[in-house]
Amino acid sequence: MQSLISAAQTQDATAAAGGIDPADLAISTKSLRKVFRDKVAVRGLTLDVRRGEVFGFLGPNGAGKSTSVKMLLGLVKPTLGSARLLGKPIGDREARRRVGFLPEHFRFYDWLTSEELLRVHGQLCGLRGDELARRIPRMLDTVGLTPHAGKQLRDYSKGMLQRIGLAQALIHQPDLIILDEPTSGLDPVGRRLVRDIIRRQKERGATVFLNSHLLSEVEVTCDRVAFIRAGTVIEIREVKEFERSYRNVVARVGRLAENALHELEAWGTEVRLKGSYLSMRLHAAEFAPRVVQYLVEHGVEVYEFTPQRITLEDRFLEIVSGDEGL
Repeated sequence: MQSLISAAQTQDATAAAGGIDPADLAISTKSLRKVFRDKVAVRGLTLDVRRGEVFGFLGPNGAGKSTSVKMLLGLVKPTLGSARLLGKPIGDREARRRVGFLPEHFRFYDWLTSEELLRVHGQLCGLRGDELARRIPRMLDTVGLTPHAGKQLRDYSKGMLQRIGLAQALIHQPDLIILDEPTSGLDPVGRRLVRDIIRRQKERGATVFLNSHLLSEVEVTCDRVAFIRAGTVIEIREVKEFERSYRNVVARVGRLAENALHELEAWGTEVRLKGSYLSMRLHAAEFAPRVVQYLVEHGVEVYEFTPQRITLEDRFLEIVSGDEGL
């Protein structure tokens, strides 16, 4: 009887997670809300992040991203709602031991060397003895700081501090890694290094939860992204969808009847003809063939027809401006 009850509870939990087994989720939130006096910082965050994926958490400044992360880490208590981290309620100590975190604005004891900093953080994560001694040089090599191992942090550049911050977040090989602007202050070589590190963390099975304003980096790094505004998820997308997602089209055409521009509005907006170039913004990508079909059936010569891909940055700007339609 007990096993039947447990099975039923598991099925209910899976259904509540949208068909995903809760055991497969690294992060799960439901209507998470935080109010500071009269200010609503997070309105109602509902989000599922699968284990083993690189997940982008995107939104404009003031969207509630930092407060959401602090609630997940147990640093800020939610006003309402619930959340689980690695299958445990937020604030659970065992779950927090398995999390690595690099905040956007970090402060380290600048009189320490990078080796000393990693030793302190390793010990805080429960590492001791030979195991810790092996990991420190390995992590310094991973982030490209081996030549500077004995240098005090006060003598580090912004980019070097960013790298050692990443190393301290990874020293204990966490199951969940939360990175807030990890490429801030890094040059292109440093950004490539971080990208490679994130890829290797995914390969070993870790989940990476990434907040970054460098959308070009997000687009080549993440598996899925969530766009949030005013503390609410507007949309969650597979990043690979942007590779085949088209909205604007430009066509070079022959003579166009006067009523054609109006009739083309059945499939899009901002329909314009400038010289021989027709441009429009489609309601949906799948309307592109219908536009071509309409032009051909009405005797319009089509010399070129070029769909323009919607980038992650395009979609982000739509979210920021309040234009959520696709």
